[in-house]
This record gives sequence, C-alpha cells and structure tokens, in this order.
Amino acid sequence: MHIDEHAALNADCPGWPEAYRARYRAAGYWGDETFAGMLAGAAARHGARTALIEGDTRVSYADLARRVEVLAGGFAALGLGRGDRAVVQLPNSVAFVETVLALTRLGTVPVLALPSHRRLEIGRFCAFAGARLFVTTDRLNGFDHRALARELRAEAPGLTHVVIDGAAEEFTPLDSLRAAAGPFPEDAARPGDVAVFQISGGTTGVPKLIPRRHDEYLYNIATAARASGMDAGTVYLCALPIAHNFPFACPGVMGTLLSGGTAVLAPDPGPETGFALIERHRVTLTSLVPPLALLWMQEAPASRRDRSSLRTLQVGGAKLGREAARRVRPTLGCRLQQVFGMAEGLICCTGLDDDDETVALTQGRPMSPADEIRVVDEAGNDVPPGEPGQLLTRGPYTIRGYYRIPEHDAAAFTPDGFYRTGDIVRVTGDGSLILSGRDKDQINRGGEKLSPEEVENLLLAHEGVHDAAVVGLPDAELGERVCAFVIPRDAGLKPLALTRHLRLKGLAAFKIPDQFRFLDRFPETGVGKVSRKVLREMLKQAHRASPATGTEG
Repeated sequence: MHIDEHAALNADCPGWPEAYRARYRAAGYWGDETFAGMLAGAAARHGARTALIEGDTRVSYADLARRVEVLAGGFAALGLGRGDRAVVQLPNSVAFVETVLALTRLGTVPVLALPSHRRLEIGRFCAFAGARLFVTTDRLNGFDHRALARELRAEAPGLTHVVIDGAAEEFTPLDSLRAAAGPFPEDAARPGDVAVFQISGGTTGVPKLIPRRHDEYLYNIATAARASGMDAGTVYLCALPIAHNFPFACPGVMGTLLSGGTAVLAPDPGPETGFALIERHRVTLTSLVPPLALLWMQEAPASRRDRSSLRTLQVGGAKLGREAARRVRPTLGCRLQQVFGMAEGLICCTGLDDDDETVALTQGRPMSPADEIRVVDEAGNDVPPGEPGQLLTRGPYTIRGYYRIPEHDAAAFTPDGFYRTGDIVRVTGDGSLILSGRDKDQINRGGEKLSPEEVENLLLAHEGVHDAAVVGLPDAELGERVCAFVIPRDAGLKPLALTRHLRLKGLAAFKIPDQFRFLDRFPETGVGKVSRKVLREMLKQAHRASPATGTEG
C-alpha cells in the first residue's frame, strides 16, 4: 500500500481545522464509514434488490458488492493502491459505478472526468494529479477514446496503465480485471481520506480539482437523499452524465444506493430516451439541467409514454426561469424540486412540501442545519436581509481548499474558512435563496461551467487572431451561450477555421463558442489598460445595446 503517498495527497488538500472536525463528529454529521463500508452495508440490507439497471442488465446489491470487490482485486494486481490517482472517463454505465467504487476501496483516488472532455482537459488532469491509471471506453458518440489514450501515453510517462471498457486493442480490457482471483483487498481507505476528485468549472492552465473525502461526502449524499425523499422504493433515472456532482451524489446514483433504491443509467438525456425509461422502469425521480427540462417539457405533450410513476423532477446546475418552473407540474405531471449548489459543497433545495410558487421563485434552502451562509458586498461586509450580494458558505461538506493550488485558495476562501461561491443571491424571510447572477468570471452554459480565459488563450494561438474576448451572452434555453469576440489579423478569417482550430487543440465541445463575432477593435475604456473581466463586461453590454454590430459567424 502507498500510505506515505496518500498522506501527502491529503496534505495537498486543505481540510477542516480540528475544532470543526470535532464539532461535526460530535454532532453526528460525520461518521467513520467509507464508500466501501457504505456499499457493504447496503448489500447486507438489500442483497437481492436491484441496485443498477443499464439497458437489459440488472445488478443486485449483493452482485454489485461482489463485482466491486473482484474489480478492486484486478486494479490491485496492476500495482495500484492507497495514494495513487486515476482519471476515470466513462459514460453512464455499471462499469462507471463499479470502477469508482473499486478504486475508492483501494484508496486510489479517481478524478471524475466527463465523456465530453478531450485531450486538453484529460491531459491536464493526468499531469496535475500525477495519475498512474486512465480508465475510459472504446468509442462513444463517434469519438475514439483509444486514440485519445495513445496521445496521453505519449505525453504523460507517469501514466503506466490504460484500461478500456470495450474493444481495448493494445490496452488492458476492463473485463480482464473482472477475472481477478482472490483473496481480494480489504478496504484501504480511511474516513478522512480523499475519496474522489470532482472537477470545478472554469479551469485555465491548472485544473481545479475538488477533493471530496469519504466522511463529508457520505454526509453530503445522505443529507441530499433525505431532502429528496429517497427510500428503498425510489427508482432514480440518471440522465445527466454521472461524473457530475449533481447526478453522482446530490443525491444521484450514490444517494440511491445509500437508500436501497434502484438507479437506472440512461445512455443519453434526451426526452425520447428518458420517457421510455420512465415508462419501462416506473421511474420516480430524475434530475436535469434547465435546457433539458425545457426540452422535456417541449416534447412531453406529443409523447404517448406513461410518465405517471414520476413524482419529482429535480432541476439544478443553473437557474430555471420562474415561468418555466411554473410549467413543470402541468406539463410533466410531477412536482419540481429546485436544486442549487456546487461541487465544492453547499447544496440548497426547495422542500418537497413547499407550495408551487415558492418552488418557482426560489432556489431552495441549505440542506444541512450546519450550513453557514453569508451574503456580502464587494468590500466583504454583510448586506441587509433581502438585499443581493455575493454568497459565502462553509459547513460540514463544503471544502476548505482545492488540490495543490494554495495561491487560488487564498482568493477563493476567507481567512475563517468561508468559500466565496461567486454567486449573487438574496435571502428571503424563510431562509430561501434566490439566485440572480454570477460575480465570478465564468460562463455557465446549460450547467457546464467554463473559463473565458482558457478559450481566449487557445484562440490567441491561432495565427489569424490578433485579439479575442470570450463572453457569456444570455440565452433562453442554455442560460448563457458562448460568444467569442475576435479582432482578426486576416479579413478572410472564418468561424469554421476557429472552430476547427479549437477542436484540434483538444478542447471539449461544450467550451467551443456557439457564435463568433468579428470586430475591428474592442470598446474604448478611457482608463488605459483594463482587465479582461471588465473588457468582457463592456462587450456584453455593447452587444445588448446593439446586437447587430460586427460580423456574426
């Protein structure tokens, strides 16, 4: 086992001061369990019940526990152990759940990458985390992930193992690890160890990896499951990419397993797929981001699928407009639960007994009695009740720092441990939060967050670009769409050339601008050198005032 390495890993992830750790344990928020312990307990209580459904495959709790144990043995045979890191990029599948749980059993920490990530992002994750293992699929939506793996191996000599779910070619097949012979490794993790790395939106050159520990993340999962009304009768449809914090743990698939319910793993989040799975498996709960919720409501009247089992639709990742929120019950026939939160911690949700107007107007209340929030002005002073300001938070499942970026932590966290979320909110009389925007320089495109600077730097690497500023413009369906304002060196520069350039750089598809606008110059500021953030805001305001200005692409 690699105990020294894991001690170093934990040290690279700032944790809670001892006084807070003692307080959370004494209050019963944190226990002494790990993910492996959670699974063992669920298997003991619900052995024959169906835990996971993928297509025609059904896996019981007892089978899942056994399969995870065997797969952990297979990873251990590769030499992986406590303190190692792995990048896991798999679609919604039993393989994803088994892989993550098997790695956490070994004390190996998976970085939960999205299927849409490409060479740029995956390469950064591997290099920054020092990953020894990359687990991915063979092909997905026309993209060959084995070709991606070959590029990574050439760039990252520390990446000693590539495991492929499917046709592995020269790599190690995931199925071969499922044939491992006992004895199987015991749970090597400790409750305070980092269990998984979630990924924060808005990375530039250095990834922002969010360390989620066994004890606090299990509390997060259990609390979200209670707030969502999960129990052994829950059938949860995982429509969003499972690697996201929302469908993974808030409460998502992990909350379903903790509650003894059944998680149905959807191959895509489209309404046709979703409605069919709801009808077939009598789904009771699912979660979507606002653009998908709008699409589901658009398609629902024409669908003949039986959705009568669906009791709750959770919508999160971005703000759902109040008029759209009011349409959920009459259109889909189920109640809406708004969920507002972040992979760094704090989760707020509307109550299952809240009246429809409260659900439509607010983004919910903090789910834990130990969640602390402040709403402050630009100087860091608390604003009067009901006034808008930036949301700060700390609590038993909100991190105290990212992995290995102390210089960023100094700005992202207050000296007394409050996380600066960058969200602008106001708090109602009953403690509900109403989200009104973002203070952080970040774009939220349909629930996927991205850094303008990252895209700008790649655009500036194109020989035909003199300058570029990437802006999030309001969009009725996506919340924000990505618009790149470009000053070209070459008058013949076309949007298609820039799109092709960004793809060749290995940028994830959701970060590629939806629109390019070519300008002769950027707006004059009258104050000399100006920050990129101010420039982006000026371009956004200029576009609103005169959207026809410039050349669209």
